Amino acid sequence: MRRMEAEERRARLACRHCLTPRRYAEDVHDAVRSVVALHSSDPATVFLSARARTRGFEPAMLERALYEKRTLVRMLGMRRTLFVVPRELVEVVDAACTRAVAANERRKLERFVAESGVADDPAAWVDEASDAAVAALRARGDASTSELAGDHPLLAGKLRLGVGTRWEAEVGAATRILPLLAATGAIVRDRPRGGWTGSQYRWVPIERLGPRRDMEPEAARAELVRAWLAAFGPATETDLRWWTGWTARDARAALAVVPHAEVEVDEGTGYVLADDLEPEEHPAPAPALLPALDPTAMGWKERGWYLGPHSSAIFDRNGNAGPTVWWGGRIVGGWAQRRTGEIVHQLLEDAGAEAGEAIAAECARLAAWLGDVRVTPRFRTPLERELAA
Repeated sequence: MRRMEAEERRARLACRHCLTPRRYAEDVHDAVRSVVALHSSDPATVFLSARARTRGFEPAMLERALYEKRTLVRMLGMRRTLFVVPRELVEVVDAACTRAVAANERRKLERFVAESGVADDPAAWVDEASDAAVAALRARGDASTSELAGDHPLLAGKLRLGVGTRWEAEVGAATRILPLLAATGAIVRDRPRGGWTGSQYRWVPIERLGPRRDMEPEAARAELVRAWLAAFGPATETDLRWWTGWTARDARAALAVVPHAEVEVDEGTGYVLADDLEPEEHPAPAPALLPALDPTAMGWKERGWYLGPHSSAIFDRNGNAGPTVWWGGRIVGGWAQRRTGEIVHQLLEDAGAEAGEAIAAECARLAAWLGDVRVTPRFRTPLERELAA
C-alpha cells in the first residue's frame, strides 16, 4: 500500500483546490468545481471562496454564473447545508443527498402544521400551500418570500414552531413552504436583496435551469464520491461520511462501485481514485485567506494534517470553521475584518519571515478588494471574535 505523507497531501490540496498562483482558476465555474461545491450558509463565503481561487475575480463574475447563465446553482445539499453547486452536479447532489433531506423537512413541516392547529389534514395543507406558491411564482416569474405571502391566504398564515418549549415562535407559513419547495426541486433561489452579502433571496421556478435528468440515489452517490475523491482524496471513510452526511452503509456502497485505490495516511486507510496515485507537484508556498466555512477547511473530518493543534481557535463548538490563513497547504492562523475595514490576522505558528510578509500583503489586498463591504461570519469562532474586537 502506497503511503501519502502529510506534506504530499498538503501539496495536493494546494494544487487541486486552486490555492497556489500557478493553479488559480481562469473561470469561476472551474474554481467551484475544484472543491465540488461552495458552502453557502453564509452568503459572503461563496464570493470570498471564489475570489481566493479565481484569477482576477470580481463579484459580477459569480453573479452572472448564478443568476444569468445558471451554470452555478444554490441548493440544499450535503449535511442539510446550503451550497453553490455546478449545474452539471445539481441532479447528482439532489438524488444523493437532497431528496432525503427534503423528505425529513416535509415531515417536520407537517408536524408544525398539526401543532399549530391550522388544518385537520397537515399533509393536504402542505400540498395545497405548495401548489399555491408554485402557481403564484410562475405567474410572477420571480418573487420574494413576502411578495408570495401576499398572493394566497395559506401563504400569509402563521405557524407555531417548538410548541410548548421555551423556543416557541410564530413564523409566516411562506417562510417554511418556500425552502421546502426548493429542497424538493420545484423552485430555485435567485438574486438576493442587499448585494452579494445578502441572504434574502428571491425565488424563480425550477424551469429556469433547463432540462433535468432523472437519477437513482445509488448512481448519484457513486458519481458524487467520484467527484469528491478527485478533489479531496486521499480521504478516509470517516471523512467521506462527514462530508456527505451519509450512513456508513451508503458511504461504503458508493465507494465500492467507484474504482479506487487504498493508500496509507496518518489516520489509517485513505482512498483515492484508482488512476490518481501519481505524486502531485510541490508548488512554492503561497498565502491564502479563506473565509468562514470555506470548503477546504471543512472538507475533511480528520484534519490534523492541515490544521495541526489549532482546532479550538479556528473552529467553534459545532464544527464550523472561521476565517483561516493558509501557507503551503496548511492552516497557520486566522483573520478577521474590523469595523474600519482593516483585515487583521494572527499566526498560530511560526511560518517564517517570507510567509509573514506574504500574508500581510495578502491581507492588504483583501482589504482593498472589499472596500466599503463589511463581512462578519454568521458562525463566529474564538479567534475571529478576538481579532475583530
